[in-house]
Amino acid sequence: MAKDITEIIRNNTGLSFWSKAGIAVRMSLPAMLAQLTTIAMEYIDAAMVGSLGANASASIGLVSSSLWLVEGVIFAMIYGFSVQISHSVGANDEEHSQRIFRCGLLFSLVFNAVIALLAFLISSHLPFWLGGDPAIAKDASTYFLVMTVVLPITRIGFYCASCIQATGNMKTPAILEASMCILDIIFNCFMIFPSGTKTFLGISFYLPGAGLGVAGAAWGTAIAEFIVTGIMFYIAVRRTRYIRFKKIARSAQHQSFHIIIKKALKLAAPAAAQQVAISGAMVMTTRIIAPLGPVSVAANSFAITAESVCYMPGFGLQGAASTLVGQSLGAQKKDQAKSFAWICTLLGMIIMALLGVIMYFLCPYVFRFLTPDSAVQKLATTVLRIELLAEPFYGASIVAAGALRGAGDTLVPSILSFVSIWGVRVTLAFLLVGTYGLKGAWIAMAIELTFRGLLFLARLKFGKWQKSLAETPSQV
Repeated sequence: MAKDITEIIRNNTGLSFWSKAGIAVRMSLPAMLAQLTTIAMEYIDAAMVGSLGANASASIGLVSSSLWLVEGVIFAMIYGFSVQISHSVGANDEEHSQRIFRCGLLFSLVFNAVIALLAFLISSHLPFWLGGDPAIAKDASTYFLVMTVVLPITRIGFYCASCIQATGNMKTPAILEASMCILDIIFNCFMIFPSGTKTFLGISFYLPGAGLGVAGAAWGTAIAEFIVTGIMFYIAVRRTRYIRFKKIARSAQHQSFHIIIKKALKLAAPAAAQQVAISGAMVMTTRIIAPLGPVSVAANSFAITAESVCYMPGFGLQGAASTLVGQSLGAQKKDQAKSFAWICTLLGMIIMALLGVIMYFLCPYVFRFLTPDSAVQKLATTVLRIELLAEPFYGASIVAAGALRGAGDTLVPSILSFVSIWGVRVTLAFLLVGTYGLKGAWIAMAIELTFRGLLFLARLKFGKWQKSLAETPSQV
């Protein structure tokens, strides 16, 4: 599929709207299905931890936004290289794509190690900085520590997946990511719970376990990520055209590596700033919510988990939009790139709107599955229903961001995100939480997501993002 679509993008002119829509669906469907599989596994994962009580769920919820901040910066750096690869693939420059991949691999190892070291140094203090209850601080700190110290290795898997997607192959990373979720659940069963007799579908059996509780959830995820990272790396360097390891002239490597790094930083720095703005605001919102107590923190965490079934398909489309726009621009087809950007964005809005309607009615049952605590169930249902009204515009911001990133336009979107999330969400949350509690934070979120979606639609319509690609890969 990857080769066929890449050839169509590169060699065909005058594609009809429906042909482009079909290509967008073919590119995004594997990623969307993988995201939905991921969500199903996250639900089961959350239910495992939820069975340990509200405090266990709250300990993970307390540091989740901080983990998103760390990983968001890493993902932004990944985009700095994968976008360049998509441009080179569109230009059919295989040797340059390979140089970009190698350069990014080395840079990612060093960068991830530095991020992991910083996270290690703050892990014991973080729960208290966030205003968490002392009763959950130890578990929260341990969970954050385990999830971050493995980053130098596990996030290489995400780098390889992003680069494979940039070549047009969405299917292989999707299958491996779905497999990782299944492995996560299996290892969590052994790591979270103590040994004992379990009953499933009326069948009793003995299951050995480490009984690590919240820490076990982190270790289960880490082990699953290690396994899939190894497989993803092998496929990237041995099986994927454009990025597989082949002998490259040493002089050519030295001549281009510093240019690749410079361009990657130019692309990634604004995207990293955007991730810091978004995730930093989530950390601040968590800090605002934390004094409300473990029930509110747990309800907030479960509501975010439940909402992911609506927005994760949007991230699948985001990857497709980035690849399609990047390859089209690499092939010097700007009108085609613009069409793909709009088609993917509209698909994202429609799909997320439909899922939002479905989740509005299903969420009470979802929270009964995730936690036995009735107070958490009720509060989570109330706040999630407030935010679901904004799903179409959230979809617009997610997918449009991917399309703009594929064009190399990262500075303006990062500014728009910063203004929206800090000027609207954090400000409103601070003003509303005192009066409305957790509901106030989610009202602020719904208003901000709508505002941000409108900003990104305006950028897609009126911005000069098609000119962001100043030179073709072959000119670098």
